[in-house]
Amino acid sequence: MIACNYGVRNFQVSDIDEKTSFASYQLNRWLCGALALACGLVYSSARGYDAQMATIGLGVYLYKVIDGIADVYEGRLQQADKLYLAGMSQTLRSVGVIAVFSVALFLTRSMPIAAMAMGIAAIASLVLVTAPLALLETEKSRRVSLREVGHLFIQCAPLFGALFLFNLIESMPKFVMEGTLAYKYQLYFNALFFPAQAILLSIGFVYKPQLLRLSSIWANPRKRRRFDLIIVAVMALIVVITGVCAAFMAGPGIPLMSFMYSLSFERYRTLALLMVVAGGVTAAIDFIYAIITVLRHAGDVTKIYLICFAVSVVLPVILIKLLGLMGAVVSYLAIMALLLVLLIIEYRRIRQRIERDRNPYGA
Repeated sequence: MIACNYGVRNFQVSDIDEKTSFASYQLNRWLCGALALACGLVYSSARGYDAQMATIGLGVYLYKVIDGIADVYEGRLQQADKLYLAGMSQTLRSVGVIAVFSVALFLTRSMPIAAMAMGIAAIASLVLVTAPLALLETEKSRRVSLREVGHLFIQCAPLFGALFLFNLIESMPKFVMEGTLAYKYQLYFNALFFPAQAILLSIGFVYKPQLLRLSSIWANPRKRRRFDLIIVAVMALIVVITGVCAAFMAGPGIPLMSFMYSLSFERYRTLALLMVVAGGVTAAIDFIYAIITVLRHAGDVTKIYLICFAVSVVLPVILIKLLGLMGAVVSYLAIMALLLVLLIIEYRRIRQRIERDRNPYGA
């Protein structure tokens, strides 16, 4: 999914002057999708999956690749200030895929068949809904330019690298647990992570529709103060949502999770609260990185992700061996906190450089 998206969505929707044609964005995404699907097939082959597991994998790969390709059309709708149509497209695809998968699994009791049905449903949604919406509801694009397509691969390489590294950093505690702890602890970790993921999704729901507007505000030097106020407001909202989520987990949240998973989470109250804090930190990371993308300085933070990746390779191994599941949660929170601090410092440096270039004689 990350390989298919290639970090282009935020870059695309913040291209308010359309310096790159939609046709070029389109071709770039189809090429990324083909490469991503090929990588998935090579991965399945390298793992030596049997026919059943390979078929399940293919169905999932098709769904995620189509989801990534559809993203460029939904990005076009957002670019044209028709985000509601992009939302309709994504909702229809997500609900349709879940429905087709569930019905196929119920009727056939076969996971490979259900997975392939899921992939086919995703393709149908792209061909019948998403692509026609974008092509009919927006202005006709300039012709594709191979030069622009190549530039997208070059310009968005830092975005892709950062997102890919972030995914590895985020997943590293789970990778270490897989080889160190019993499988049940991965279930506990994933369940505890669910509220944190909810915070990330909530904040994304708030700021992602505003990226086009933020880009327009940033493009006007007289509105920089307003731009800064929006950043402060979103960061404050992250704190509020995290606090509300923490209060919920301290109250009815733990009993509710215990009921949902048929497992007792009472002894993991502290870990649940730490994971909620980690979710707030992750949401702040996601937002700050999107802002840096709007400023067109995403390449400046690659070294930060490399530093945090190096830490994520070492710290979870030590803490998980010492503390078990507690070590996994603490290492995840510590790495995310380090990444956020480094991103904020780098963002401040970027802003200072921009202001200095705009007014080299200013204080």
